[in-house]
Amino acid sequence: MSVLAIHAGTIGVTALVVTENGQMESKGYEEFTQHFPQPGWAEHNPEDIWQATLSACATALSGASASPCCIGITNQRETAVLWDRRTLAAPRRAMVWQDRRTSTICTRLREAELDPRVSELTGLRLDPYFTATKLTWLAENDPGLWEGVESGNVALGTVDSYLIARMTSGARHVTDASNASRTLLYGLESGAWEPELCELFGVPESALPEIMPSFGPVGQTDPGAFLGLDLPISGMGGDQQVALFGQTCFDVGDVKCTYGTGSFVLTNTGHEAVRSRSGLLTTVAWQTPSGERTFALEGSIFVTGAAVQWLRDGLGVLGSAAESEALARTVPDSGGLVFVPALTGLGAPHWEPGARGMIAGITRDTTRAHLVRATLEAITYEVRDVVESMGAGHAQVLKADGGASTNDLLMQMQADQLGSPVERPAIQETPALGAAFLAGLGSGMWGSMGELRDTWHLDRRFEPGERDDAGYERWRAAIVLTMAAARHF
Repeated sequence: MSVLAIHAGTIGVTALVVTENGQMESKGYEEFTQHFPQPGWAEHNPEDIWQATLSACATALSGASASPCCIGITNQRETAVLWDRRTLAAPRRAMVWQDRRTSTICTRLREAELDPRVSELTGLRLDPYFTATKLTWLAENDPGLWEGVESGNVALGTVDSYLIARMTSGARHVTDASNASRTLLYGLESGAWEPELCELFGVPESALPEIMPSFGPVGQTDPGAFLGLDLPISGMGGDQQVALFGQTCFDVGDVKCTYGTGSFVLTNTGHEAVRSRSGLLTTVAWQTPSGERTFALEGSIFVTGAAVQWLRDGLGVLGSAAESEALARTVPDSGGLVFVPALTGLGAPHWEPGARGMIAGITRDTTRAHLVRATLEAITYEVRDVVESMGAGHAQVLKADGGASTNDLLMQMQADQLGSPVERPAIQETPALGAAFLAGLGSGMWGSMGELRDTWHLDRRFEPGERDDAGYERWRAAIVLTMAAARHF
């Protein structure tokens, strides 16, 4: 038996066929186009995501020994997607989680002193990152489209909702609690869409998807729409919470970090929705079919792997992202250079949407190798900021995954900065693996989380060495300068 797991990420779609012993039998991957029509704007064409999903799944299925028994889906979160309920066509591009155009809306709501109430209800904060202000912007700036939303002809959702609508030929309009908890429209206490929040952001509740458990029966694919497959969709969730699940972080205090376009540090807080006073978010990690919810504290760092991509694509410093480790190893340190990669503002724990990137400490001796090493250092400093915000006892071991976790130098530097071991799993496509785990639980292929824990295998453990505290203090000083500069640019 096997599961088809789909991870619709920010730059591409990964599909895995995962067997019942937790091994990856085959894989498909397809990128899709990124659109940046104005500074601070980030968009995706939903049709591109759908076509990439079909392509990635077809590739994965072509390498599988048998047809899977069920499907699991995980997705980039907070991205706002709209589609016609009848034709399933998207009337406009999706507004991606990285999009910052709603900063003025957030400022307006904060000036009305609404941030405390929104945070109380949602565990989040007023920031362009989340879905609701994107919808408010659409209502204010595209009234013709919004008329379709209010009439019931146009559906609202996140990427998971859109893909499931396409896979089921429109039969299902659903999301799960983990994705819903990232919208600013979901109540942590009520476990449902909050009428007060829907009114505040001007979003008709009738246009939102039904909130489902993270595993169990979700819907059935239409063979005519989805590669000839007639399979149950039995697992779904936001990619960072699902990565926590895929890392088998089932115990309170377990911590993982996914190193992708951004980096996302989550710690399991069990059945208690712990509130942070240090700039962290409270979120639903997953919900069982019985309604029991597991929560997490999350530190969302917007730019980490994307900084390496910028070195490659924006500056031409690297020929490929994979070159970063070898080049960074040619120098013993960054030579005093500090890079704050606030290319789309600062996320946790600072939350300054107006921040911009900064490079400090440049001298005549600075080389591109120093810049690359400073970029890797910045990633480790950002993660250290978040882990330390989680408090004592939250970094006994950090489980690492995502594309950048293959960089051994980065992982060793991270262990050094945290002063605790970093463990990298054998399968680093952890969001997709977590989607497989959820779907397999939901379909009965696995009977318990204990069985899933037995399938997790270690690739390498990085033990902490000497910590560069002086470098970290330079980083903290650079953050102060970046925050101050945000008020003037």
